[in-house]
Amino acid sequence: MSEPLARRLAEEIAALGARPLAPDVETRAVDLLRDYLGVALGGAPEESSAAVRRGLVTLGLRGDGTVLGAADRLPPPHAALANGAAAHALEMDDTHQEGSIHLGVTVWSAALAAAELTGASGASVLRAGVAGYEVAARLAMAINFAAHYRRGFHPTGTCGAFGAAAAAAVVLGLDAAALATALGIAGSQAAGSMEFLADGAWTKRFNAGWAACAGLHAAALAQAGLRAPSSIFEGRFGVLHAYSDDADPGKLVAGGELALVRTSVKPHACCRYMQGPIDAALALRAEHRLEPAAIERVEVGMLATGIPIVCEPAAAKRRPASVVEAQFSLPFGIAVALARGAASPDEFADAMIADPVVQALAARVLTVRDPALDARFPASWPCWVRVVVRNGATLEAAVEHPLGDPENFPTADALDGKFRRLAARALRPAAIERLVAEVDAFPRARSARPLLAAAVT
Repeated sequence: MSEPLARRLAEEIAALGARPLAPDVETRAVDLLRDYLGVALGGAPEESSAAVRRGLVTLGLRGDGTVLGAADRLPPPHAALANGAAAHALEMDDTHQEGSIHLGVTVWSAALAAAELTGASGASVLRAGVAGYEVAARLAMAINFAAHYRRGFHPTGTCGAFGAAAAAAVVLGLDAAALATALGIAGSQAAGSMEFLADGAWTKRFNAGWAACAGLHAAALAQAGLRAPSSIFEGRFGVLHAYSDDADPGKLVAGGELALVRTSVKPHACCRYMQGPIDAALALRAEHRLEPAAIERVEVGMLATGIPIVCEPAAAKRRPASVVEAQFSLPFGIAVALARGAASPDEFADAMIADPVVQALAARVLTVRDPALDARFPASWPCWVRVVVRNGATLEAAVEHPLGDPENFPTADALDGKFRRLAARALRPAAIERLVAEVDAFPRARSARPLLAAAVT
C-alpha cells in the first residue's frame, strides 16, 4: 500500500521548513512579507476589515494577538483572521502563477500569529512562509484551479487553509507525522465560495482570513493529538475528489521550482486577471496620449479562465455597483486606467464607479477570446489590448508577463514605494520607518514580536 499523499508531502515540507533558506529565496521571502504587510496595513481601514474586527469583539474574543494597522488585540487565531481579511481587501496581494491562488494573505497571517504565540525568530517565520506557499500552491495546481472555480470554490480559501496549517506547523515545530495530521484537520475546514461575485460581497476577503485562522487551529490541534484522516487528499471523500472533477494528485508531490519564487505581486488594486490588460492600457495611454473622448472602442484579448470572473455577465461588469464589483470588472478596470492613468485603490472607489466618463468608456470595452493566449497559460498570463480611436487608427499593445510577475518582478524601489503608500493608510511616517527597519532586519531577528509591535496604530 502506497504512503498517503499527506504524509509524503509533510515529510518534504517538514524538511524544507527545517533548512536554512538560500540567499535568493530569503530575499524573495522578505520581499513578499513586506508586500503582505503593506497590503494588510492598507486594507486595515477598509469597512470590511472593521466589520470583521467588530464581529470578533462581539463574540467576546479578546487576547494578545496583534491586529495589523489597528489598536485591537485578539486571540492569535482571530488576529490571523482579521489580518488575512484586511490583506485581501484592496486586491493588491500576491498571486501564485500556476495555481491562480493568493498565498501571502493566508500563509503570513498564520505564520506571524504562530510566531507571536511562541516567540519564534524571523528566520523561522520566513522558512514557514516558504513551506506554506509550497503546500497551498501545490494543492491549487493538483486540484486544477479552473475545475475548482467551476464548482464555485475560491482557492485562496480552500487551498489556503492547508498552506496556513503548514506554515503554523513549521513555526510550532511539528514533525512530519504531526504536520500530516495538521493537513488532515485543515481538510475539514477548507472553505470559500466564489458567490461573492454575484453582488460584490465582502466574503472573498473573509475567505482569506478564515483560512489563516483554520490553519492555526489545524496545527495546534495536531500538536495536541487530535486524529485526522491520512487520506485527506486522495481518499474517496478527500479534497481532490470532493472539490474537483479534474485533479492531478501527482502535482502535490512533484517538487520543482519553489512556489514562493513563482509568485507575482500586484501593482493594480484589482483581480489578477485584470493586471496585464491594465498594464497594456496604461502603456497605450502614455505612448499615444489617449483621451477618453477619442476612443471609439477597446478590445481586450483575455484568458478563458478569467472571463467568467471579470467579464461576465457583460452588462453587470460594465456597470459595477460597488468597489468589490469594480475590482472584478475588466471593463471598469480598463476604463478607469485609460481615464485616470492609474489603477490604485484611489481609482477603485465609489467616486470613480459613479464617474460618467469612466462609465461611458467601460461601455465600449469588449472581451475577445483568444486560444493563443490560453495555450501559454498558466506558465504566463498573456493578453493584448487593441484601442480603436475615432479617427480610424488602431493601437495595440501585448503583454506576456504583467508587471509583478516573476519574469517582470518590480525593483526594490518599486516594492518599497508600494509598501510605503499602502502602509500610510494606517501608520504615521515615523511608524512606517520603524517597520521598514524591522522588516530589513527580520531574517536575523530573534523574535517576530518587535516587527508586529511596529505595525499597529
